[in-house]
Amino acid sequence: MEISRIGVVGAGQMGAGIAQVAASSGFSCIVIDNSQESLNKAALVVEKSLSKLFSKGLIKNIQEVQERIIWHTDLEKIKNCDLVIEAVSEQESVKKNVFCLLDSILNKEAIIASNTSSISITKLASFTSRANKFIGMHFMNPVPIMQLVEIILGHHTDQHTLNVISNLAEKMGKITTVAKDYPGFIANRILMPMINEAFFALMEGVASATDIDTTMKLGCNQPMGPLALADFIGLDTCLAILEVLHKGLGDDKYRPCVLLRNYVQAGLLGRKTQRGVFNYEL
Repeated sequence: MEISRIGVVGAGQMGAGIAQVAASSGFSCIVIDNSQESLNKAALVVEKSLSKLFSKGLIKNIQEVQERIIWHTDLEKIKNCDLVIEAVSEQESVKKNVFCLLDSILNKEAIIASNTSSISITKLASFTSRANKFIGMHFMNPVPIMQLVEIILGHHTDQHTLNVISNLAEKMGKITTVAKDYPGFIANRILMPMINEAFFALMEGVASATDIDTTMKLGCNQPMGPLALADFIGLDTCLAILEVLHKGLGDDKYRPCVLLRNYVQAGLLGRKTQRGVFNYEL
């Protein structure tokens, strides 16, 4: 199967990044979101990102890439895509609605992929009639920069689907790893407990947020401290992933820190709200 038309559902940070990478790799791409405002914002984010890459000589033609992306609010427009990548919020109920609709709209040969960072691919695939053509395709943020795509196999994902998605990711210039369908997969199974522990250290007064992050950056050679990284990911997303880990693995070592939950309840979600552990207001 040759992928030529890619659909992306969700025009948030991840959806915009996936669309940019797909279009930059020569694929036609349509991005669907029920909010025109989100689509307009995503288009501007992509334009800004492409301009930076152009200034560095990493791409030759911004307009050519932009012309490969269509932004639309009508999900029906996605029906002729060979692959659709879901990139909506990390809530199972929201994803379920998307997958039920996609399954009814797409042709039977089309592949559906989820960019979920923690929810069971087998469970998400059960909302469709094509579990063998359903797969996890977890891009890392920011998508245009990060090299990795974590591929997750559901219980019924077949070898053909894995081969198609692996080849596609390679054409996008990505390196892939393959994970079994366990909560958190590889990346977040390891990353989120570290972020959670940083919140416990902050809550218990072990050190200031700045000192926690500086210690991990300079002492462990990490490019970004765990608290700043949580702000970048979104504290609500971190909380949602930890809740999936806690529930799915049944081990209290994954229980979300009360301080993290308090930040989310207070609406301090990180960079996207300009306030999280750190202040990003201009």
